[in-house]
Amino acid sequence: MSRPIFDTLLDVARKAHQASTEMTAFCPFPDDIRATEATAFHIPASDLFQAETGLFTDHHDDFRKALVAAAPYVRWRETYKGTDIGQDFLDRFGCYCLIGPDAPFHSDQMFCWMVYMPPGLHYPWHHHPGEEMYLVLGGEAEFFRKGAADETLRSGDVCQHGSNQPHAMETFEHPVLAYVVWRNGFATPPVLTKDER
Repeated sequence: MSRPIFDTLLDVARKAHQASTEMTAFCPFPDDIRATEATAFHIPASDLFQAETGLFTDHHDDFRKALVAAAPYVRWRETYKGTDIGQDFLDRFGCYCLIGPDAPFHSDQMFCWMVYMPPGLHYPWHHHPGEEMYLVLGGEAEFFRKGAADETLRSGDVCQHGSNQPHAMETFEHPVLAYVVWRNGFATPPVLTKDER
């Protein structure tokens, strides 16, 4: 039942990726994708995401709709469970993988996720070896990177993080939805960084 939904999501992800010159230059969309079995796992943020009405977008409404349609069937991640990040963050931060571990698709060339944050949420400083690029699909958020100026990004904007470059994100009045790509460093998950401020 969920496979046609996943196939649609992959198609719109490919189109959005290839339509972004920055994303394509960072990491071409992979040509080795294969379907895999993903076991659904629910977290409270899934409900928030599916009910969200504030993700204004000029470019990516089809992508947003496809991510919502897949939400009941995917394995929502608990990357920071067992850390001191706090229950409020765990309950409201939404992330699931489209291509990669515990995802409906796999590639050896690229991993990608969706990230959703409702209004008024701080994603603390963290880092990982994998080089990463965010493409904002809807809403807006403040992006922070060590060694770079803070930026408010909206639909269609991108932000690149270097290997092990500490970074953070925060929403205020609006939620944010992003498509997130790693082009390497797949074996090591994110870890929290001491505050860089």
